Amino acid sequence: QGCNPLAETGRSKLQNQRAILNQQILRAVRMRAGAENLLRATTNNKVREQVLLELSFVNSDLQILKEELEGLNISVEVYQNTAETFSIPLVPLGLKETKEVDFTLPLKDFILEHYSEDSSEYEDEIADLMDLRQACRTPSRDEAGIEMLTSYFLQLGYVENRFFPPTRHMGVLFTWYDSFTGVPVCQQNLLLEKASILFNIGALYTQIGTRCNRQTQAGLEHAVDAFQRAAGVLSYLKETFTHTPSYDMSPAMLNVLVKMLLAQAQECVFEQIGLPGIRNEFFTLVKMTQEVAKVGEVYMLVNTAMNQEPVKENIPYSWSKLAQIKSDHYKALAHYFIATILCDHELQAGDKEDQQEKALSQLYDCMPEGLMLVGILKDKVQRKQLGKAHLRQAVVCHEEALRVCGLCKKLRNIDVLQEVLTAAHKRSLLKYSQQETEDDFLSLIQAPDIIAKTEHKIEIIAPQFSKVKAKDFFYRLGPLAVFSAKQRWTAPRPICIHHEAGELGFSLKGGSPVQIYCLDPVCSAASMGLKEGDYIVSVGGVDCKWLGVNEVLEKMKSMGEQPIEMEVISCQDTGASMHNKSATYSVGMQKTYSLICLAMEEDKIDQTKKTPLKLPFLSWGTKNRQKAASTLCLPSAVAGSSHIKKKLSPLTLLNSESSLY
Repeated sequence: QGCNPLAETGRSKLQNQRAILNQQILRAVRMRAGAENLLRATTNNKVREQVLLELSFVNSDLQILKEELEGLNISVEVYQNTAETFSIPLVPLGLKETKEVDFTLPLKDFILEHYSEDSSEYEDEIADLMDLRQACRTPSRDEAGIEMLTSYFLQLGYVENRFFPPTRHMGVLFTWYDSFTGVPVCQQNLLLEKASILFNIGALYTQIGTRCNRQTQAGLEHAVDAFQRAAGVLSYLKETFTHTPSYDMSPAMLNVLVKMLLAQAQECVFEQIGLPGIRNEFFTLVKMTQEVAKVGEVYMLVNTAMNQEPVKENIPYSWSKLAQIKSDHYKALAHYFIATILCDHELQAGDKEDQQEKALSQLYDCMPEGLMLVGILKDKVQRKQLGKAHLRQAVVCHEEALRVCGLCKKLRNIDVLQEVLTAAHKRSLLKYSQQETEDDFLSLIQAPDIIAKTEHKIEIIAPQFSKVKAKDFFYRLGPLAVFSAKQRWTAPRPICIHHEAGELGFSLKGGSPVQIYCLDPVCSAASMGLKEGDYIVSVGGVDCKWLGVNEVLEKMKSMGEQPIEMEVISCQDTGASMHNKSATYSVGMQKTYSLICLAMEEDKIDQTKKTPLKLPFLSWGTKNRQKAASTLCLPSAVAGSSHIKKKLSPLTLLNSESSLY
């Protein structure tokens, strides 16, 4: 079951507001489309002026609605852990909204038509499928919610194979709203449904990650794992569904989201390292400098990616600004840590100079002109000059982070973000004031860039769907390898066998269901209509689609001397039927499509021209039976059968199987 959609939690309120905004955006988009169509159709200048005025109002409404939706996307404080914390908020993804879908009529019709079974017997299974989908609209923010979404995703694989043939649509319309723009996307195939469920699995992982308690080691480990798994799901979505029509699931957008999630995981790793406290010790500070520089570097890459086309137009503005703020903030911390190394740790007699020099060399690509690492370690004045240069750079980065935060309306209302940035800025200013002397203006040098490095590499964790056990709701239809939407079957036909001397006249082979093999053409079963290759679906009124050879034989033996009543089905080769658009279904025959096009073109010939009366396309096959046999008829698999001349009827081309598709 999903969460109660009427629950008055902060998260459910946000999701309800998202659903309302999606409906308002849908109405505004429809109004804009209608106005644009009228603008293209009319030539009246007065009408055009009125339509242009109306368009300006509609576009303004859409912009306001988009800003409100962006406000929901940046409402990060609702998703954070409720415990008292002093950490920069993490960004979760909101769940995609959808409309209700009624599977009842399409699936029942398909069961009756395709599988020739009583569809009323599958009402419970259809209801279970619809209940599961409805529950997936409000999943709980924990592992149970992930498992439910994953089970529905796996269930969609079964449903697609059983009920969605590749040659036609089922008439089921799936509607999902874009997570960033609120624009609805509708499709009649399951690709949109499966992709959207995958997106919501990734989004739910991000909400689980932001909910973790970042004041404990276990909470931070769980957060890192959640963000890595979210990145893995979205990466799988990007690689598997490459042509999704929704902006939030486009490859470019998913690529940016994966980078953002991995950056948040890297941020949690840094917090995990510093959770016990950062000791003011030389080698500890060197390690922390490189770790925090890595966090700033990945957020800089995220900010750059968010400001590239075409993502820039749809990514929330406040997200890109938050990435910029975090990049500046963590870059400032890196400069602060290295300044602490230089200002507080002078080389003493008992210190290992070569180890300190090696550790310090890992922080810089190049040194400022006139400075050497050995000199910095030994010369107190040079250490102080370089340390103050790093402190100045730290103050500059902190001020830039505060400036950007103040310019963004959404971010400056997040109190904890302002508190963290302000506290870090004051700390750097205090440290700088302690090092200030009167002759500072004579020794201004530029702080060199710091090399970012981490000992805890963050990688995506691929989704492990196999860990979730999902039972096929429509298990009773038979083994999926045989009873699928891609294969066509005759309706079950009864066969009554009067066996003599314990012999049936045929053998059985295969797994489930069993297949007729080595049929004696003169046995009683053959005379009743049994064919080589038929599948047995029931014996004595008992369903045996899932039974093996030995079990079916036991069923037959249990009938004793009584006649064996069973039902069998025959495979209808879809290759024999001529598709209404492409003749590539005629096995082994090429260029058939051109013949169909030729027949269609004959109907388009100008009636004014004097042309002999053309026979209908289907009758054409009768008149030219030799030519038709080489293009429209399925060639026999038996060697030498091509020499047998068989008169074709016009009905040869009208297979009853193909009429359903």
